[in-house]
Parts: sequence; C-alpha cells; structure tokens
Amino acid sequence: MRVGSFVLGAQFPGQGQGEALHRAVRSAEVAEESGLDTVWLAEHHFVPYGTCPSAVTLAALLLGRTRRIRVGTAVSVLPTAHPVALGEQAALLHVTSGGRFSLGVGRGGPWVDLEVFGSGLEAYEKGFPESLDLLVRWLREPAVGASGDRFRFREVPVVPRPSESLSDAPGPEVVVACTSPASVRLAAERGLPMLLGMHVGDEEKAEMVALWRQHARAAGRPAAEIHGAEHVSAGVCQIADRRTDAAETLQKAMPGWLRQGLEAHVTVDGRARQMRDPLAYTELLCGLHPVGPPRLCADRLAATSERTGISRFALLVEGSGDLAATEENVRRLGTEVLPQLR
Repeated sequence: MRVGSFVLGAQFPGQGQGEALHRAVRSAEVAEESGLDTVWLAEHHFVPYGTCPSAVTLAALLLGRTRRIRVGTAVSVLPTAHPVALGEQAALLHVTSGGRFSLGVGRGGPWVDLEVFGSGLEAYEKGFPESLDLLVRWLREPAVGASGDRFRFREVPVVPRPSESLSDAPGPEVVVACTSPASVRLAAERGLPMLLGMHVGDEEKAEMVALWRQHARAAGRPAAEIHGAEHVSAGVCQIADRRTDAAETLQKAMPGWLRQGLEAHVTVDGRARQMRDPLAYTELLCGLHPVGPPRLCADRLAATSERTGISRFALLVEGSGDLAATEENVRRLGTEVLPQLR
C-alpha cells in the first residue's frame, strides 16, 4: 500500500493566493521528510478552489526540491492543453527526475477555461479520447504524426524520448481520472490505471474497479496488466487524538473554502449547474475517509484497500487551511499512520 498527499493549493477565506501556494509547497516538502510515497498536484483556473494553474509546472519545482518522493498531477486537464506539449513536459520531467514523475490526466469540466484557452466546448464533450491517445503515443513511440478530427500534423521525432531516462521505467505512467462508466471504459481499453474521486465511497469504487477489469478483459489487455493495475483512491485525511477533534477541524474550515471555491466556477455556455452543500459535503468526506486518531486512520485505509483492491491513496491534507496544522497533519500521517500499514 502506498500513501501520498493530494495538494490543491486551496485558498481559504481571508487568505492570499501566495499563502495558499506556499502551504502547498511546504506540505509537499514535509511529505518527503515524513516518508509519504507521492505528492499529487491538482490544477484549476480562475477559482480559489485551487490556486495552481499548471500542475506540471509545480511538479517541476517540487521534483527539483526533493530527492525521493514521486510527484504526480491529479490532474492535468487535457481539453485545455495540447497533448504533444503536455507529453513533451511529462517526458522532460520523467527523464530529468530519474523516473519520479506520474502524469494524471482528466477531462475537466464545461468551464470558461475552454473559452479562454480557445479549445472550445467540443474538446470537452467529444475530444478527450483523441487527445488521450495522442498523448499516450507521444510517451511510447519514437516518432508521432496525427490525422484526427482535432489534431493533424506530419510525423515528427519525440524529443526527449521518455525511454532515454536512466530509470527502469520506459516512460512516465499515465493515470486517468474516472467519474463515469464511459471514462472507466476509456481507461480500461487502454490499460491505464484510474484516479477515483474523494466524493466516492468504497462500494462505488469497488464497482468501478470491477467494471475496469471487465472492459480491460474485453479489450484483450494482458492478464498481468489487468491484475497489476495500480489505481489511485483520492480522499481526505485529518489526524487528531480524538475523532471529534479531527472532524471539527475540517467542519470549521472546509465549508467556507468549498463555498467560495465552487461558487467561482463559471460554465462556458451558461448551462445551469448544481453546487454541493458545503457543510453536508464536508460531513460526507469525514465519514468516508481517514479522519480521527492514527489507529482509526490506518484501519480506514486498510479497509478501503481490502474492499476495493486499490493500493494507492492521494489524501487531501490541507483541510484545516492552516500552514502549521497542515505540516503537523502530514507528519502524523507519515510517522503515526504509515508504520501501522506496513
């Protein structure tokens, strides 16, 4: 079982954006010091829900500041990026970090981002499979050309080639954020592991893993690949000596962040959208994930792994909104929870 942190650079009410990003960087540095396996970095545009607009850029910074820990994106949004440009960045980080980079990608949402970056709504509604296939080809082949609906160009060499890394891995792993049966099938047919959201409980995650395996078998993926797929479960972790104290910390801080962060999202086409109730959502997360004393947190992670078959975790550790409390939370996760899982 491998446990990592999930970092959004969340801007809580009354905080500046620089403060949020400083907390994000410090939490990653402490994660390495405390023995965590991975730091997963989120990407958002124009909203205080997350102040990091480029997960690969922040990943580059953190790979340069660390020596052991793996750094991944959770996720880089493909509809607003050119897959070749993203592939080049991923290959560069893979080669220069000695294979410590993971590329998580997702479809994102129907946000105004699509207008600002010029990709348009069709890139979100129809273009994700084409972008994903082009990205994966770039990371696996020596030369790539394209003749699809969205991307058309003559064959060009891949530079730098991910296989030129001194690590054993031929290229960076690609993980796909999955929120629907269609996205599960998309990932499975390509043999790519899934990143499953923190709003989803164990039962639904187990169903998605089973569906992934079903589609992977139907697509003729190798049995070893199917059984060895290392999916990632996103969640929330807050550690305190009493469960009530841990839950109270999140219930005091997270609803204000969620309210201002989620309300700031603007749809590209004016479509109506329903926002989760921030307090109810916080309470849901407290019930689903490791929130409480170290022993409870370890048991909760072990139970999720047993029920779902998922062996990797990306845990939101900044739910208090406070730098010192976040650092303590990460240290306790590494020094008091991880030893119980090993």
